[in-house]
Amino acid sequence: MNIALLIAGGSGNRMGQDIPKQFIHVDNCPIIIHTMMCFQRHPDIQAIAIVCLKGWETVLQSYANQFSITKLKWIFSGGNSGMESIHNGIYGLRDAGCADEDLVLIHDSVRPLLSQDIISSNIAICKAYGYAITGIKCREAILESEDGFTTKTSIPRDTLIRTQTPQTFRLRNIINAHELAKVKGLVDSVASCTLIAELNENIEMHIVPGSEKNIKITTVEDLEILKALMHTSKEEWLK
Repeated sequence: MNIALLIAGGSGNRMGQDIPKQFIHVDNCPIIIHTMMCFQRHPDIQAIAIVCLKGWETVLQSYANQFSITKLKWIFSGGNSGMESIHNGIYGLRDAGCADEDLVLIHDSVRPLLSQDIISSNIAICKAYGYAITGIKCREAILESEDGFTTKTSIPRDTLIRTQTPQTFRLRNIINAHELAKVKGLVDSVASCTLIAELNENIEMHIVPGSEKNIKITTVEDLEILKALMHTSKEEWLK
């Protein structure tokens, strides 16, 4: 089974709004529902699970019912960090009876423009190699700064990858990673891919080409970009 695990456990403080960013409406629909629809439409996704901010579970289920998200099977409680929320989700899937070999596509609930091709590629690459990380090559010049105001050092961009989600694993493998993290005292890795790297187990993660449209909504400016992208289309003359 291929399961989409959406992480929606954060309160979205950086957005500075009165409700969590995943529940902000864009085109009369919550962002998290736009994201769920990406997986609802994909023929190779059998189930959707959500790690939800505590206290918002009933709201989430009501929206899922309203917008006919029939693949939503489980809602788990969010944690105090992204890593803890992912932990709650993957262990929740195991406790719900999901199989070790099931594929879990871990995805930010506030990336609502995920393409069907990226989902398909994640599934195919994970089936072939065991690990699939969505990412895009870095085009910007990169500088390093310790204080955020001054810099003396540049970082070559040729080998840098900007990661996105989904990040896809067999359920057994991502649970094993979290078990090893406990042993090594890793408690706050920023993403599943960084956790795998920080474990230093020499695991080769394969990269799935992402998209600049697969943006993560974090700020009000991101909302403006999202609305623009949702209401534009490629010019016919462009190759």
